[in-house]
Amino acid sequence: MLFSSMTFIYAFLPVVCTIYFLIKKEFRNFVLLVASMVFYAWGEPRYFAILLLTILTGYFGALIIDKKRTKTVLFLIILLNLSFLIYFKYFNFLIENINLLFHSNIDFIKVIMPIGISFYMFHALSYVIDVYKKETTPQKDIYKLSLYICLFPKLIVGPIVKYHDIKEQIDNREETFDKVCLGIKRFIAGLSKKVIIANIMGEIVEKIFSQNPDSLTLPLSWLGAICYSFQIYFDFSGYSDMAIGLGLIFGFEFMENFNYPYISKSVTEFWRRWHISLSAWFKNYIYIPLGGSKQGLKRTCINLFIVFLLTGIWHGASWNFIVWGLWYALFLVFEKITLIHKTPDKKPFIKHVYTLLVVIIGWIIFRAENLTFALSYIKTMFNIFKLNPIETIRLIPFYINIYELIALLSAFIISSGIFKNIVFIQNKKVKLFVNVWFLILLFISTGLISLTTYNPFIYFRF
Repeated sequence: MLFSSMTFIYAFLPVVCTIYFLIKKEFRNFVLLVASMVFYAWGEPRYFAILLLTILTGYFGALIIDKKRTKTVLFLIILLNLSFLIYFKYFNFLIENINLLFHSNIDFIKVIMPIGISFYMFHALSYVIDVYKKETTPQKDIYKLSLYICLFPKLIVGPIVKYHDIKEQIDNREETFDKVCLGIKRFIAGLSKKVIIANIMGEIVEKIFSQNPDSLTLPLSWLGAICYSFQIYFDFSGYSDMAIGLGLIFGFEFMENFNYPYISKSVTEFWRRWHISLSAWFKNYIYIPLGGSKQGLKRTCINLFIVFLLTGIWHGASWNFIVWGLWYALFLVFEKITLIHKTPDKKPFIKHVYTLLVVIIGWIIFRAENLTFALSYIKTMFNIFKLNPIETIRLIPFYINIYELIALLSAFIISSGIFKNIVFIQNKKVKLFVNVWFLILLFISTGLISLTTYNPFIYFRF
């Protein structure tokens, strides 16, 4: 079930909210747990058992670790959890590459990956590891642990929330009128990002990326690259906004997942602002255990390469994602050596342009069907012989209309962070205007949902 579907907005969510707020407080966790189970089973009934096995593995694994705190036990429990992820996410990729490498012809049935497995698996792993590190105590109530792992606002695409950050909220949280109002606005803001901007950018991207890169002009290749950069940002940050908003409605406060990453002046800063919960997960459970930056520059650089190689692999079973992860590792190591990320006030414009170039090229690698397509597309972007202004002017109306142009300009403005604090302004006239504007956005968003068929979430693939 999509957050940006009429079924969710006008059926599932109102029913859950009505039951939740009418029932006694001591039963509200149970309502959320049942709702979360229904939410997941609605879209993935075949793989519901995998979610349950993940919960059971985390629950009993943490209890065993608490009694027998050895690295061997921890390793076995992590391996058991990861075995689900490796099989469902990487089995096809591994067999295809074995066939390619050894010229074999292993026949296999393609495995379909359960939605959200990367995210709920990371929740379960972080819980078990934190119990081992004594950063939290094991949850004896399996229903509360189940709620932590499969709470529907964050179940499919995060944010990835650590158990000890939400433990107290599961046991004792306060649902207030102000929280509910703020949550509704945050949800509408995320829905608008997704439907009004990301989906429209996606339509432009589909038209451009469906062409042979060699047939594109230089300006059109840049239009596709910029539109995809906005599509993936507004798609994923929109989903995160909806998740955070839904959490607030039910009294939960999740960490922010995006902080205007496109204003960054270094690649290091970009990764502090982009998918913050994933960056924090890899930092806490991979980078720091490897030694972080405390064992000299050489070891720090190796650790960065390992972390971003794993980040690329986490995003998908494809060489594109592996190269994408290493692409970022290369620039992060460069910045670590040169320390340019620690001097943000010197030549900020040049640093901003440099960062955006790295990010946009990275998104081409990320989006392309294969590395050959990515290299050809990037080559077109920087081939001055492909300028062809007359051909570009002729083709532009086919790729972008006036409504899509307005969405593109809106994406530029919103991603700059100009309006980030408008919701918190206390002036009565401004608050009235903002509230009316949110109602208009909800009306426009749901209207577009009912009229269009293009409504995928990019990160459902991961």
